[in-house]
Amino acid sequence: MAQACYQYNMSLGSKLEKSACLVFTVLMLLTNGAYAQVGKQTVTPRKDMQDRNLNKDEAREKPLRDAEALMKDGKPAEAYALLEPLEFDRAGEVRFDYLIGIAALDSGKPAKATPAFERVLAVDPGFAGARMDLARAYYQLGDLSGAKTGFETLMKQNPPAAVRVIMQEYLDAIAAQEKAKLTRFTAYVEGGVGHDSNVNSSISQSQFSVPYFNDAVYTLSPADQKTADRYYTVAGGGEITRFLDTSWGLYAGGDARIYNYRTLKSFNTQNLDGHGGVIFSRGSNIFHIGVMAGQYELSNAGYRNFSGLSVDWRHKLNIANQLSMIVQSGRNRFADAAMSPNDFNQFTVGSGWLHIMPDWNTALLSSLFWARENEAGPVTLANPGGGRADGNKRTLGLRAGIQISLNKITGLFGNLGWQSGSYDKTNATFLRKRNDRQYDMSVGVNRYLGKGWMLRPQLSYTRNDSNIVIYGYDRMDISLSVRRNFQ
Repeated sequence: MAQACYQYNMSLGSKLEKSACLVFTVLMLLTNGAYAQVGKQTVTPRKDMQDRNLNKDEAREKPLRDAEALMKDGKPAEAYALLEPLEFDRAGEVRFDYLIGIAALDSGKPAKATPAFERVLAVDPGFAGARMDLARAYYQLGDLSGAKTGFETLMKQNPPAAVRVIMQEYLDAIAAQEKAKLTRFTAYVEGGVGHDSNVNSSISQSQFSVPYFNDAVYTLSPADQKTADRYYTVAGGGEITRFLDTSWGLYAGGDARIYNYRTLKSFNTQNLDGHGGVIFSRGSNIFHIGVMAGQYELSNAGYRNFSGLSVDWRHKLNIANQLSMIVQSGRNRFADAAMSPNDFNQFTVGSGWLHIMPDWNTALLSSLFWARENEAGPVTLANPGGGRADGNKRTLGLRAGIQISLNKITGLFGNLGWQSGSYDKTNATFLRKRNDRQYDMSVGVNRYLGKGWMLRPQLSYTRNDSNIVIYGYDRMDISLSVRRNFQ
C-alpha cells in the first residue's frame, strides 16, 4: 500500500502525500494483523463442520487479501474494482469498509470513499486511521470545512508526532486555501426563446355566469381569454461574498430578467431583484440573514414592488444529506392606485432536504412550505371595506425533484409541485370563498458545452383549479435557453 500511495499524487503535493501514506500504511498493517485473527477459531468438535467453516472463512478472506496485494503493487483502481461488487453484501464489516475506502481514495474516487469510512466510524468511532482518511477524502472533494473539522478532532487526541506533522500540513494547506477564498464572485448571463400556451393565465372559455347578478352570463373579450404566443428572454445576475473570518461574512447580489412576447406586447415583463446580508457558519451549520427587494414591471410600467427580510439555515448532516429552512417576511405593494386594494403582506416558512444517492450521479430534492398573505389595501370610497376581494390567503405547498447526471456533459432534471390556497373572505361577485389547487411539473436537460456554457431545453406545465371559474387555467411553456456561468 505504501508503494501505491507513493505512486498516487494528489493535489496537495507529493511530499505531504508520501508522508501521510507511510503513516496510513503502518496503521493499516497493524489493523490487518488484528483482523487476521478473526474467524480462525472454531467451536464445533466435528471435523466436517470445522472444514466447512474454514472454507467459508477462506472464501470471504480471499478477496480482501487479493485487494491488499493489489494495493501493495500500486494498483488501487484494480483493488477497488475487485471489492466494489461485494459492497452491497459486505458493507458494515469494518475491515472490508476500510479496505474499499482506501482503494477508492487512492484511485481518485473520494466521493466513493467517504461513505465507506463513515460506516467504519459508525461501528468503531475510535478508529483513528479511518477518521484521518475521511478527512483526506473531504479535502480531495473540496469540502475544506469537513476536512478541517476531521483533522482538528484528531489533533486533540494526542496522535504520534509523525501523524501530527502530516495533519498540521493539511491544516496549513486548508488555511491557505480559505485565505485565498475570502472574496468570492459568481455571475451568469442567459438568453432563450420559447412558446407559452397561456400568456395571460386566463380561462379558455368565453362565457361564465355571475351569481351576484342572478347567474347572468358574462362574455369575455378575446384579449381576456387563454392566448398563446412566442417569446424571448434575457437574464443576468451575480453575487459577491466577503468572508471576514472563518465564521462571519457579508454577501450581496442581484438578478434581472425580461420577457418579450412576439405579439402580446402588453404582457412583456421586467423583473429586478436584489438581496444582501450577513453569513454566519459554525460546524455543519450556515446561516444567511438579510434583506431583499424587487420590482416587477408590466409593459414597461411599474406594476408591483416587494421588500422584506429573510433568514436561511442550512445544516449538513453528512456528505450525502443536507437540511434547510427558510423564514421570510415581506410587503407587496402595487404601483397603480387602482390596484392598491390588492396590496398584501406575506410571511413564509419553508424546509427542504437534499439527498445524494450512493452512485453520486443522482440527487433527490424535496421541500415543504407554508405561507400567509394578509391584505393591506387601503380603505377608499371605491373600496370602503378595504383590502382585496378574496381577503387573506393561506398556502401550503409541496415540491419534489430529481437531478440525474448521465455523464460529465449531460444531465436530466424533473420537478413536481402542488400547493393549496384558501382565502377567508366571501367574494362579493361570486358569493363564495375562493379555494385554489395548483399543480405544476417541469422536465429538461442540462447539456454542458465547456468553459461555463450550458444549453437547456425545458418543458413546464401548470394547472390551477379554482372554485371561482375565472381563476382556473392551465399553461404549458416550452423553451430553449443558453447560459454562461462565471466564477
